[in-house]
Amino acid sequence: MYTFNREEYNKRMEWYLDARFGMFIHWGLYSIPARGEWVRSEEEITREDYMKYFEEFDPVDYDPKKWARAAKEAGMKYVVLTAKHHDGFCLFDSQYTDFKSTNTKCGRDLVREYVDAVRAEGLKVGIYFTIIDWYHDDYPHYGDRQHPMRNNPAYKNDGRNFDNYLTYMHNQIREICTNYGKIDILWFDFSYDDLRGEAWRATELMDMVRSLQPEVIIDNRLECSGEGYGSLAACKPTPYHGDFVSPEQMIPPNGIQDVEGNDIAWEACVTMNNHWGYCATDHLYKPAPMLIKKLVECVSKGGNLILNVGPDVKGNIPEESMKILQEIGKWMKKNGESIYGCGKSQIAKPDYGRVTAKGNHVYFHLFENTIGPVPLLGVPKDRLKGIRYLATGAEVPVSTSWVHSDYPDIVFADLGLDPVLPDQTDTVLDVILEEEC
Repeated sequence: MYTFNREEYNKRMEWYLDARFGMFIHWGLYSIPARGEWVRSEEEITREDYMKYFEEFDPVDYDPKKWARAAKEAGMKYVVLTAKHHDGFCLFDSQYTDFKSTNTKCGRDLVREYVDAVRAEGLKVGIYFTIIDWYHDDYPHYGDRQHPMRNNPAYKNDGRNFDNYLTYMHNQIREICTNYGKIDILWFDFSYDDLRGEAWRATELMDMVRSLQPEVIIDNRLECSGEGYGSLAACKPTPYHGDFVSPEQMIPPNGIQDVEGNDIAWEACVTMNNHWGYCATDHLYKPAPMLIKKLVECVSKGGNLILNVGPDVKGNIPEESMKILQEIGKWMKKNGESIYGCGKSQIAKPDYGRVTAKGNHVYFHLFENTIGPVPLLGVPKDRLKGIRYLATGAEVPVSTSWVHSDYPDIVFADLGLDPVLPDQTDTVLDVILEEEC
């Protein structure tokens, strides 16, 4: 049986904590109605009516090489694709169901092409797999909180065998762990009500996963949903503990700590607009400058950010999303050093931005300029080696102005006379300290 080992855990988490930034991809049949990935549940669509999308599915523009390239150029280090979402449709060639991409007009194992493309770009491969299923006959229908047929008495649960469903689900996860080479992240979704932990035969499941993919990193949703921390945070890790906590559509106010007060790994999963799956009428996209600042915020609190795209049914990432990714990538090319391998600093958050840190480098992220020279509160004068603009490497002098003579113990950076920052989204100062003895 798998048991938690801190040394092994720290080793497998090294690349993930260094990466800090990833891409989520929600894509499937729901891209055809184009009203979000929960459309079947929200509109209580019967399985029979939903099948028209299965018959129609033919993503003629699907080219995961373009997706992987877009992720890499945005500065992302890993990608996670929905191999199966709650509607039960599989983007991979599972031998346990006919409800899969190889049985549609496209006739392709889309996960196979995805993992090959992501690896070719040198990115880490992640696969999302939901543990709930609105298609399978043995999954609870009537009365379930989320099933599309929850309110339809014609779909009562008499004769449904949940254990049969669990065997099916475990078998499909075995396929994912066996047929696609090394998987770097398994992103399970999600537990709710009484369906948590051992309700999924989770110890058995994790024994299988860890035996087939010993280095895989797994989220905490065999125990939780987007809320809740899980057993690792409780300092009582179960065999099916999550390797990281997965807050959804929010950034924790103070990062996340376990019950003993120690920082633990977490990843904020965030949409660009207000849907995970493609929604044709949702144009409420978060601007790239906002998302850059939110990435910085996550890292400054010791967390990762996984940012979602929802391709359309033909397989194209929406133009709005591509423009945002390109703008983020332009900033990351110049400032990624303040993100990768960085985390929390002992220096408190300044009024004008955020702080990330790595080794003897402290990165001050200036979201707005100050009146007069910039105070670098918390920087020890006796250890200061130099200040540079991270984007260009240009030296930033230490200010000797009389205006801050009342604060002799504080280091001030002299950015010159121009009140407008070089990068109005986030100008990063690399504050280099002498190594401590």
